[in-house]
Amino acid sequence: MIRRSLSAVFALMIVSPVFAGPAGQQTLFNFVRPADVVQVATVDAFLPQYNAEQTAEGEVLRRVTFNPAAAPSLRLTPQTGAWDWSQSEMMTLRLQNAMNWALTLDVTVQSNDGKTLTSRVDLPAGPAQTLLLPLQANSPHTQGMRAGPPMPMTVEGQRILLAASEGEIDRSQVVSVTLSIPQPTAAQSILLERFGVQDGEGVINAVYGSIVDGYGQSTRAKWPERVTSDAQLKAAAAQEQKQLSGWLAKRAEHDTYGGSLKGPAFDATGFFRTEKRNGRWNLVTPEGHPFYSLGLNAVTALDSQTYVGGREWMFTDLPKEGAPLAGYYGTSDHHNGNGASQGRGFNAGRWYNFYGANLQRIYGQPCPAAASAEGTAPGIPCAAEAFDAKRWQTHTLDRLQAWGFNTIGNWSDPELGLNDRVPYTLPLSIVGDYASISTGTDWWGGMPDPFDPRFAMATERAVAIAARDHRDDPWLIGYFADNELAWAGPGNDPKSRYALAYGTLRMTTDVPAKRAFLKQLRDKYRNQQGLSKAWGVDIPAWELMEDPGFEAPLPTPEHPEIEADYQHFQKVFADAYFKTISDSLKWHAPNHLLLGGRFAVSTPEAVASCAQYCDVLSFNFYTLQPQDGYDFAKLRELDKPVMITEFNFGSRDRGPFWGGVTEVASEEARGPAYAKFLKQAVAQPSIVGVHWFQYLDQPVTGRLLDGENGHFGMIGITDLPFTGFVDSVRKANLQAIDQLSQEAAKARIAAESALKAPRHTPAEGGSDRSGSGHAGGHSGKGH
Repeated sequence: MIRRSLSAVFALMIVSPVFAGPAGQQTLFNFVRPADVVQVATVDAFLPQYNAEQTAEGEVLRRVTFNPAAAPSLRLTPQTGAWDWSQSEMMTLRLQNAMNWALTLDVTVQSNDGKTLTSRVDLPAGPAQTLLLPLQANSPHTQGMRAGPPMPMTVEGQRILLAASEGEIDRSQVVSVTLSIPQPTAAQSILLERFGVQDGEGVINAVYGSIVDGYGQSTRAKWPERVTSDAQLKAAAAQEQKQLSGWLAKRAEHDTYGGSLKGPAFDATGFFRTEKRNGRWNLVTPEGHPFYSLGLNAVTALDSQTYVGGREWMFTDLPKEGAPLAGYYGTSDHHNGNGASQGRGFNAGRWYNFYGANLQRIYGQPCPAAASAEGTAPGIPCAAEAFDAKRWQTHTLDRLQAWGFNTIGNWSDPELGLNDRVPYTLPLSIVGDYASISTGTDWWGGMPDPFDPRFAMATERAVAIAARDHRDDPWLIGYFADNELAWAGPGNDPKSRYALAYGTLRMTTDVPAKRAFLKQLRDKYRNQQGLSKAWGVDIPAWELMEDPGFEAPLPTPEHPEIEADYQHFQKVFADAYFKTISDSLKWHAPNHLLLGGRFAVSTPEAVASCAQYCDVLSFNFYTLQPQDGYDFAKLRELDKPVMITEFNFGSRDRGPFWGGVTEVASEEARGPAYAKFLKQAVAQPSIVGVHWFQYLDQPVTGRLLDGENGHFGMIGITDLPFTGFVDSVRKANLQAIDQLSQEAAKARIAAESALKAPRHTPAEGGSDRSGSGHAGGHSGKGH
């Protein structure tokens, strides 16, 4: 309920500006010295008549307390009419978190046409700051990156917090501003003073300007590995090589491919395969030894570019054309219509590769002078050959092995696998003009239509190309069937659960998947009367289902056939998808494993199909432990080996602005989080490996693909390792392999003892042993 209304004089007061001239900022209301015309109303919140208080910094502000409720709020409205903010770009609010912990504050601005502009603000504990809310949608994403510079920040002696905003309002007819704390479990307080509007000139530039130095590092922070000179880079690389040599000399005994020699031997087929023994699934090396895959993703020097065209003002020292490091420019275009590109600014044009430039600083060898500063081709400028690539490969492989890794994960430089030092994996990226279906997620695009003959052709082409130079390579573990496809929608509701079925029925009948779904329904129900009865809806004519945009009913307990039909279609769909890839791989690469679909979102039908046609189930889990990512009891029913193909833990104290999906408080917390995740993975008998995403930090201003700019690398953009984290990771990796080797050794001793023991009947004994009888090492039912 609304407790009370406070009146106050609407005063246009000239105050100290934030990046605006004195005439550019207006205070519309002062909570400490209120006077009539602005109305203040509360719902499940408490704003006493007089409770101004002085902060430790000497400011005087007024307390408002939000009580435990779904959405306690404080609402500001004009006494009459509406505010005309058409000449202003920012709403301002002087405020302070009154708690000793961070709060989440929701701000909603509404115009008289019902449109809203919203913002969710992370309000840290500490001194007061001026909240600046753009009145037109603006966010780090519109600046080309996932997360913006750390806030609050101090500019020209003022502490500010630039918020992200989304939505749209009529700025000439603003009728309310609402502050709310979402679902507090206890009373939470903030302190308020001035509320107003101002010009936006200079604010964005002040926040985002000159945020990257000449080495590609953030200028907004300091940390131990931060580089200030080329000499420091070279000295650090030389020092690290000595440490790596010592670690490599201490590696545990292993076979050629990194398999453990302590456990029982498996049949050696000359290629990687899978086998279950004594209740645990194993990857088996070509020489017949158990192999727990500890991998790193994106181990490459050619995937760290960031767009600079149009936002050169964000960089302090971009090389000029003709300069020694100008060969690391290139051009690309990521205007692709996918969810990852929606609303993102600066996603096409000229880019720069700071990591490549830093490698040239370390490994030396100038880019050919004749090369254009624009690069020789999109994505691959002359700089691809500017540094000593072979030396980089050797050093990188030294790192992987010294740090306890034994697998080159997805998205990595294919050349690394050709060194015959570390086993590797490869992606199957199936690209073509086949039909696709939207499920509402579509981050990387719609779902491929596996009923479309063009999908089979594209698969055949992709597999043939991927297998061409690797068909007989024993160092190749296997192939991944694409990555993070949109098998389901973004929520937990039925519409998301069955988004593939709903999305298919919305399509036109020239889409093969829709024809397949309608055939399924017609074969089962014969006509629209039968379908109408089963689904509890009125479908006067079958042709209505053929229309584009057809909205199918939600599943209900009264009509269980609806859900059964959706499940059946989604299983047939997934079967067609994975079988197409499996059949093609059996033909082109019969000796290598199909490592699953790297699920980010999934359905039970998709996972079951993957288990049927692939050798390994693979998941990308951004969780604190694998068991939080999926119900392993259900996975055990499928009885397939599982690989965690992406996980990480990031923080915001080493340069890049984003801490990732599984963010931890600090760099020091990343190592323990890694160790816990790996320990829990080893404890799960079905898991045969985990792969960290990724080798290298993402660019401060965002990678080309989608603007991600996270700190979750083993190394920074300058090629220097984060030493504390690397030490923790190495220790955890070695402990995991040692634990598994000890368990395998005990199992071998037990098995040898059992063989020596007298056997009373021929029926006694046996072992839990399943796996591939296929020469190529495939253990999936589809092979």
